[in-house]
Amino acid sequence: MRHNKKSLKMNMQKDHAAALLRNLATSIILYEKVTTTASRAKRVQPIVENLITAAKTKDIMNAIRQINETVFDKNAGKKLMEVLKERYKERDGGYTRIIKTGFRSGDAAPTVSIQLV
Repeated sequence: MRHNKKSLKMNMQKDHAAALLRNLATSIILYEKVTTTASRAKRVQPIVENLITAAKTKDIMNAIRQINETVFDKNAGKKLMEVLKERYKERDGGYTRIIKTGFRSGDAAPTVSIQLV
């Protein structure tokens, strides 16, 4: 039974799903706008929000460790600590926005654009 299990399933193995979400989070941080499916965007949004919140904390070393164990690219970590930390200094949350863009031509999956505000 699936009572009280509210997480979205992505119909793939756990390791593959984790790597996909880490890659997607890295791309969102680097490029600030990514087009993907709606379910993937909903799954990656809290990850990106937590990374930005971690970058804003006062304990810099733990923030760097937490960021580097999540993102795959060192440039994404640098961008979080230098650029995005200052941009969202006054903002308490809601760093990302999801905008519906239509349907994918191959399988008619709903696509969205997830971007940093």
